[in-house]
Amino acid sequence: MSALYMIVGTLVALGVLVTFHEFGHFWVARRCGVKVLRFSVGFGMPLLRWHDRRGTEFVIAAIPLGGYVKMLDEREGEVPADQLDQSFNRKTVRQRIAIVAAGPIANFLLAIVFFWVLAMLGSQQVRPVIGAVEADSMAAKAGLVAGQEIVSIDGEPTTGWGAVNLQLVRRLGESGTVNVVVREQDSSAELSRELALDHWLKGADEPDPIKSLGIRPWRPALPPVLAELDPKGPAQAAGLKTGDRLLALDGQPLGDWQQVVDLVRVRPDTKIVLKVERDGAQIDVPVTLAVRGEAKAAGGYLGAGVKGVDWPPSMVREVSYGPLAAIGEGAKRTWTMSVLTLESLKKMLFGELSVKNLSGPITIAKVAGASAQSGVADFLNFLA
Repeated sequence: MSALYMIVGTLVALGVLVTFHEFGHFWVARRCGVKVLRFSVGFGMPLLRWHDRRGTEFVIAAIPLGGYVKMLDEREGEVPADQLDQSFNRKTVRQRIAIVAAGPIANFLLAIVFFWVLAMLGSQQVRPVIGAVEADSMAAKAGLVAGQEIVSIDGEPTTGWGAVNLQLVRRLGESGTVNVVVREQDSSAELSRELALDHWLKGADEPDPIKSLGIRPWRPALPPVLAELDPKGPAQAAGLKTGDRLLALDGQPLGDWQQVVDLVRVRPDTKIVLKVERDGAQIDVPVTLAVRGEAKAAGGYLGAGVKGVDWPPSMVREVSYGPLAAIGEGAKRTWTMSVLTLESLKKMLFGELSVKNLSGPITIAKVAGASAQSGVADFLNFLA
């Protein structure tokens, strides 16, 4: 089912983005008096085609990985004398620049619209309260401790963990300091802390800024009671069942699911013994953990999950905007993401970031699929 979501999400995402991009070229070309011969969404064999009254052929093709607008141009073939004034190459330099730039501008405006809708829909954001700080980590050395709420990073307000992550991503590959303002637990007092960077996560293929700082976000405790099993995972193969309560792993007591996650992560391809409570009785279950992904460095894999719990209302804030305020917020988010993209590309060119961070069709497919499963708001956020 997840594969289906990924395929459908990818097709819809690419279809929307490509259509608006090419429509930008198409619309401005017509306003400049250029004859458009073909408007194609996708490449390869046409699956559907039709013509409008001006003779433009509209095509939906088999390979949805792009599109194009074909315009009348003397450089690509003979043009009838009565249509020379409609040729792209006969237009002024300003008109040709406008036509070429119209595609990216259309996508920029589309992003503003999506972010505008998202801002009006609003979102529930978990307050960025630190749950734990690893010893000797960057966060610990900066004086960050559990219970503090991150108020801002480099002067930018952080209303949730998404905002925290965004501000940290902007500093990937850099050296220097990051200013973090935190609020003490049950207090209005704010403290300023400095994180020291030294070519931070420069070579990381899939950087996780928050985790790399040694910060674990606060979350409600999750009882280690199994609620779902991967049919092909180690837990299922070992005979574990939904409803089992995990009491200990290799003799180490378990009181929270995060403990299970942490212990499993450092035991890839390892045989462990889980003490389990089932129907009032305690039993020992040997389990051979698998490897998450293709390399042991990715961590161990149990193939089990637990049921989520509700977040306390005090830890969640509703963020939304009225129609007019949402326009400004939409433009701001679009600008922020555009600048972030350009800054990241620059860092890759100068070797400050791994080129594997450059999103391609596979990344789009994975993110689109995950966003489609999450809901309309997440999917719009991805498209923007």
